[in-house]
Amino acid sequence: MLIVTSNDIPGKTITETLGIVKGEMVQSKHVGKDFLAGMKNIVGGEVKSYTKMISESRKIATDRMIEEATDLGADAIICVRYGSSGVMQGAAEVIAYGTAVKIK
Repeated sequence: MLIVTSNDIPGKTITETLGIVKGEMVQSKHVGKDFLAGMKNIVGGEVKSYTKMISESRKIATDRMIEEATDLGADAIICVRYGSSGVMQGAAEVIAYGTAVKIK
């Protein structure tokens, strides 16, 4: 599956727009890791456990978006965007969305 953030794909023609596709993921961290992450607020620096959590969530959200596009028979997803937000203490939502298209 070809995935781009642009409105078109150089060298390709969009023959059909199939609709918006999305993938979502809400993930939380273990309480112990959340405590250690909170300690980073005192001393500063990267909170690696949260960086890893968001990275994993983004991959899962992307995979779910691709699955939705595949089910529609898409060849590509254009205008891909990502969003994230905190939904509760120690949990984050990541959403991936774009437009499923057929190309030639």
